[in-house]
Amino acid sequence: MATAAQAPAATDQRRLVELGRIGAPHGVRGWVRIFSDTEPPENILRYRPWLVDGVETEVIEGHRHGKALVARLAGCEDREAAAALTGRRIAVYREQLPAPRADEFYWIDLEGLNVQTLAGADLGRVSHLFPTGANDVLVVEGERERLLPFIWEQVVKDVDFERRRILVDWDPDF
Repeated sequence: MATAAQAPAATDQRRLVELGRIGAPHGVRGWVRIFSDTEPPENILRYRPWLVDGVETEVIEGHRHGKALVARLAGCEDREAAAALTGRRIAVYREQLPAPRADEFYWIDLEGLNVQTLAGADLGRVSHLFPTGANDVLVVEGERERLLPFIWEQVVKDVDFERRRILVDWDPDF
């Protein structure tokens, strides 16, 4: 496993995309269970390196094991080392992800963009997003926090990365 001295610089932290987390040990030889947020779940095994709680970590091997995913990480040689990783987050650098299609966005690319209404009112900046059963929600931090549903064409009219702006059809008093 990488040492803390190999952790990415603070500026790189903004460009990390969380893809899952490490679960309980699997066996006695350092293997760990993996909880993946990728679709399909085994896609998480394609990315190299992983950043485990911000520390670059080499994935030696990984595969599906029944309904679960398991992986062996560099420096994790026994059950005790595997147990020490339980609950840690798995991320990759944004640049490791494939380019999204024209009608798709990675949440991390929307974070930090200014949000403006059709009438020109500034609502603030996208702090983060979260999923709901119906649609994703933009959390916009400005003079107050607003939650805007990310509904393309109905609420979100345009995403302009060059201007670092999201144009929305939204009442600023709401």
